[in-house]
Amino acid sequence: MDGVGWNYSDVVKEHFMRPKNILQVSEEEYKADGVGFVGSPACGDMMKIFIKVKEGRIIDLKWQTFGCASAIGSTSMLSEMVTRDGGMTLEEAIEITPEAIIKELGGLPANKIHCSVLGDKALRDAINDYYKKTGQTDKIPKTEAKIVCECLEVTDEDIRMEVLEGVKDFDTLQKRTKVGTSCGKCADNVKKILNDFVEQYYKCSIYTGEK
Repeated sequence: MDGVGWNYSDVVKEHFMRPKNILQVSEEEYKADGVGFVGSPACGDMMKIFIKVKEGRIIDLKWQTFGCASAIGSTSMLSEMVTRDGGMTLEEAIEITPEAIIKELGGLPANKIHCSVLGDKALRDAINDYYKKTGQTDKIPKTEAKIVCECLEVTDEDIRMEVLEGVKDFDTLQKRTKVGTSCGKCADNVKKILNDFVEQYYKCSIYTGEK
């Protein structure tokens, strides 16, 4: 554990070795106002997030995971981002993106970018769970994603999230989403959108941390 083979920023290492805000009591004892759960089929990681809300702000966030260093580091950072300075409003927190977490971490190895998706997905699920429990379903955001495959209603956001979960080629994207498997007219546009996201997340130094 002397850092040999670690292709991570010092920030990621710190949050992995000393993760913040892990749930250390039972769920029943914590009594969360909202709970979110996601799993990543790309690497087998699982993430659960618990939030407490007061006057529209997330005043506390705890989490549990079966995940790698990137998943742990990303969610530890996310927990600090959400709760600093008295806590984000629900509206602010639900807008957090994997990109924002990656930037705070100083980048992630290209093959671990998908791990940053777990935390923000679980957080969004926890916020939506809170809205449902408190009778505020009208506040659950409606997607503004653009449909790129009319036949199967696959959106550009669906493609972006698949790329963040490790998809880099059209064949794998098709297997996971079935995009372009009906009439096939969208294939060229889908390939362009896919390639643009791969270029952004797996080659841009802002996200990979490479100099």
